[in-house]
Amino acid sequence: VNELAKSDVKTMPGPPMGGRFLSVQSCYVVPGSPEKHIEALRQWNPTKHRELKVFLHSDLPASPTAANFTKLKDAPDNASVRALVTATEKLGSDLQISKEEAKKFSGGGGGGGVMPASVVNFWTDILTTRTKKFASGGSSAQPPYDHTGEAIRPSDEFSSLLKQQDKVRRQFSAFLGGTGIGRGAGSLGPELYWELLDVDDQGVLTLGASYHRAASGGAQQAADALYYASGGYYVVLTLYQMWPVTANGKPSTLVWRGDMISSAALASLHGVERLGSESAMRKDISKAVTAFREDTAR
Repeated sequence: VNELAKSDVKTMPGPPMGGRFLSVQSCYVVPGSPEKHIEALRQWNPTKHRELKVFLHSDLPASPTAANFTKLKDAPDNASVRALVTATEKLGSDLQISKEEAKKFSGGGGGGGVMPASVVNFWTDILTTRTKKFASGGSSAQPPYDHTGEAIRPSDEFSSLLKQQDKVRRQFSAFLGGTGIGRGAGSLGPELYWELLDVDDQGVLTLGASYHRAASGGAQQAADALYYASGGYYVVLTLYQMWPVTANGKPSTLVWRGDMISSAALASLHGVERLGSESAMRKDISKAVTAFREDTAR
């Protein structure tokens, strides 16, 4: 623990997962108690770090209105955001929306930013509605991604991720319960948010929910679930186990973090290509944890 407190985050591949699933585990030490670490996670804003490619981040109430997504009209003018606008205006096959949501788009320009008013209004409606559905019924209440072809349901993707990680599932069973990702997880209910970020040079709008609970012996557990994404991946689940420790004579927290992702892009990858995606995921997690530790150490 003493050495880990002085070193960078340690990452390694998670248990092998087939198809469109991939997992990475990591471990690090931070100063202070697990409760302090939970609070720092709740308040952290990744947009301050350009290397993380998170362009917009905003917390949400359980019943949002269009006003909670006003930042969309101020999206930065870059290639990723322009790609999202183009895909939206064409209702491209890469968009992860339902057939009913696709019917709601009406073209037309307007607005002074990189996102025309029609695009802003379209995504505001989708994100608002999906957040309300999640708050009332969890991931199982989310409309499927069936705009073009196969119907992908976020709740099924979360279940599949956990089924392939039996030790992780058992470790967090008291936390997540039998309902999976939804309003019942955690002890205090979800804290909701939305983001605009870059995934493989494509702008992606995503909805997330964070949970935490106290465990025995002063430990804490937390979960961060990205239950909707406009593209790039289907869902992402990040789990944290935090134990109070003493590192170099100071009260500290030992953190285990497990990241699991479901993405169509992974389904066709094998051998070296799959190892490459795993390596890229480990690097992204290292960047995020390093930025978080820098911010919280101040």
